[in-house]
Amino acid sequence: MRAWQLSMLMLGALLAGPVVAAEYAPLPGGTFTSVLPADGKAAPAKIAPFRLRTEPVTNAEFLAFVKAHPQWRRDQVAPVFADRRYLTHWAAPDALGDALPQQPVTRVSWFAAQAYCESEHARLPSWYEWEYAAAADARRADARSDPAWRERVLQWYSRPSSQALPSVGGAADVHGVRDLNGVVWEWVDDFNALLVGSDSRDQDGADKMKFCGAGAVSMQEKENYATLMRIAMLSALKAVDTTNNMGFRCAKPD
Repeated sequence: MRAWQLSMLMLGALLAGPVVAAEYAPLPGGTFTSVLPADGKAAPAKIAPFRLRTEPVTNAEFLAFVKAHPQWRRDQVAPVFADRRYLTHWAAPDALGDALPQQPVTRVSWFAAQAYCESEHARLPSWYEWEYAAAADARRADARSDPAWRERVLQWYSRPSSQALPSVGGAADVHGVRDLNGVVWEWVDDFNALLVGSDSRDQDGADKMKFCGAGAVSMQEKENYATLMRIAMLSALKAVDTTNNMGFRCAKPD
């Protein structure tokens, strides 16, 4: 799928404007020590100020989106944009059933998530933006050095994936953002460029020495194991993939 074809498909969502008025919190940006050094060695990441959706997109919000943009219904979406599991936990293409309205939407592809964000005149956050935001707690912009913070994050990763998802709306962090850790995994814009080249949405040409355990050898902040798990998960996906615990939120330049 060429970039211009994807842009044309998403244009309908962009022109229609946002379905809901979502809240975005400002984050100041700056220099940030990522687990993936900017130069592959030790250089910090540089992050421009941006705004981040305060909560993940919910089932109710995504339902309103597919009703406004029926090309993203599960019975109409093109196979090149989503796999067969896309939104299959809903009772019907336009009905939630047992999927609770305030639960984060899951089983959405990267393409669908990006289209939704465009409908809010936004985009998916980059990995560095997401990692920077997710490092915060209620008092600190970067709590990663706190063993108690790391333990709380790891406890969520150890929960069985079969457990029902909680509703969004947890405690806000120092930036006013909620549920970055402890609810769902989240798509980022450059998910496929974290451990491989960024020139393709296909993983077939990946350098296997950069993946998972081999790639982790060069990562910084190795004690933040949960973050490394998230990188491995994202790097294993393709843009059409959907999973039971993969949701998303959107970002905007400040």
